[in-house]
Amino acid sequence: MSTVSPPLPHAPRWRAPFDLFADLARRALPMSLLLLVQRCGIAAIFFLSGRTKVTGWFTISDDAFELFRTEYKLPLVPPEIATYAATFSEHFFPALLVLGLFTRYAALALLSMTTVIEIFVYPDAWPTHLSWAGLLLPLTAFGGGRVALDRLIGIR
Repeated sequence: MSTVSPPLPHAPRWRAPFDLFADLARRALPMSLLLLVQRCGIAAIFFLSGRTKVTGWFTISDDAFELFRTEYKLPLVPPEIATYAATFSEHFFPALLVLGLFTRYAALALLSMTTVIEIFVYPDAWPTHLSWAGLLLPLTAFGGGRVALDRLIGIR
């Protein structure tokens, strides 16, 4: 994927250990591994949030509806619709990410959800939302990597 850059002709000697570490890290941590870790990490965050809204396999709890009525209060979207949409999204898109299937679209969907949460629900939680975006943006840009169903079915 990427090649190791030769050292600059007049690189100072003190840089040699740093260059060596950078080359080792590049070889030991291929992009596909990094993308896989990103996919699983952000999927876990959203999936576990979705699980708090259901009982059993997939029965949305009364508490979830109440949460959207009283605390989240999204503009333009009735709380019942928002509850169903968010709960479905927090289960469906993380599953796609773990599989590496339609990765870019799943990441973009969760990034959109993150934006809505940041703007309308928890604006003071921007450091958390920024870290989520930091995981989702590369997945949107690069896709799922080599260890993904996307690659198996020919999606770039």
